[in-house]
Amino acid sequence: MNFGAIAQTRLSEIAKCSQPGGGVTRLPFTPEHKAALNHIRDWMTAAGLHQRMDAASTLIGRHDGPEGSKTLLIGSHQDSVPNGGRYDGIMGVVLACLALEKLKREGAKPACSIEVLAFADEEGVRFPTALLGPRALAGTYEKSALSLEDSEGVALGTALASFGGDPARLDSLARAPSEVLGYLEAHIEQGPVLEGQDAALGVVTGICGIERNSLRFVGETGHAGTVPMADRRDALVAASRFVSATSDLARETHSIRATVGSLLVHPNAVNAIPDTTAFSLEIRSVSDGERQSFARQMRVFGTQIAQDSGLTFEMTKTYEQPAVACDPALSDALAKAVEQSGQRLVKLPSGATHDASAMSDLCPIAMLFVRCKNGLSHHPDEYASAADMGAAVNAIAGFLTSSPIRTPPEI
Repeated sequence: MNFGAIAQTRLSEIAKCSQPGGGVTRLPFTPEHKAALNHIRDWMTAAGLHQRMDAASTLIGRHDGPEGSKTLLIGSHQDSVPNGGRYDGIMGVVLACLALEKLKREGAKPACSIEVLAFADEEGVRFPTALLGPRALAGTYEKSALSLEDSEGVALGTALASFGGDPARLDSLARAPSEVLGYLEAHIEQGPVLEGQDAALGVVTGICGIERNSLRFVGETGHAGTVPMADRRDALVAASRFVSATSDLARETHSIRATVGSLLVHPNAVNAIPDTTAFSLEIRSVSDGERQSFARQMRVFGTQIAQDSGLTFEMTKTYEQPAVACDPALSDALAKAVEQSGQRLVKLPSGATHDASAMSDLCPIAMLFVRCKNGLSHHPDEYASAADMGAAVNAIAGFLTSSPIRTPPEI
């Protein structure tokens, strides 16, 4: 069977479970989410999986392995960003189901118990929080998140209950680490590295840590035509120097991804010197040490710009998520499966957060990236080929039958 072609067909069909408009818009706990679950149930049935929905509205399909075996979790998320693509997240669910369907058709048995997980919310678009499903399994979700509201004033807890979940039972979802072998997630790369190396698949080495900072230069406004250039305390000029230096310094490093994604100017008038610029700085790296060092360098540089220009400068960290390393043993087994499936081995970090980030608080993790055209993601033109997805199915199936994931005997 051409499992890559089947994956492409299934993803085209489930993409119709979307709000009207371009691309795919499928938010959690909505009619589109409910319609998507009907497709996923069909995939799980074809793979021979027993299904249930947990209290966080994670759809789970289970294969029981040898008696006493631990469980390997495989999955990703069903939701999308507004006007997104048809592969991000949901492809990981379809590939997991197809790998198990392939083994079933071949009469091969996984080396352990398997659960395929279709998480409800990873993108954090509808509510100002995300990853409820994996955090519940890891025992790290915060009850206060249930009171957070969407743009229409509906609380997360209310939406979850209306969808069939049970906020009161979220605590009971926490898994015992001793019962879980690990978590595997297949995902489109969301970047251009694999395409640039002409590789279909990549084994992820780790997930980047992230920090976000709020910054502000404050100077003095004045008339654009009467204040001499040498006498100006222009906050936008200072911010421009900072932004340019951020890009230049990040380009000189190996692991840093630095982005100024928002900038507000006051008074924002065509004939007035800006007295205030407020902007963001997000820094990502697989090395927390390098990320923190870069942030310190930029703080020092911003302070120096302010001193040179007669301004004040503030830099406040607003968010931080540590980097997560993928498990060496699981990653080595996955790399071996990739090579045995006939694919060239490429290893690379993930610059984006995934369900695996939250699952790392429960168990060892591994990730498999699939090449995407032009590195596009969160975009209607997001695309992965049937051939590449077929290669991923073969690699995952090989991984599921490999000896490194067998439950070790009790000693």
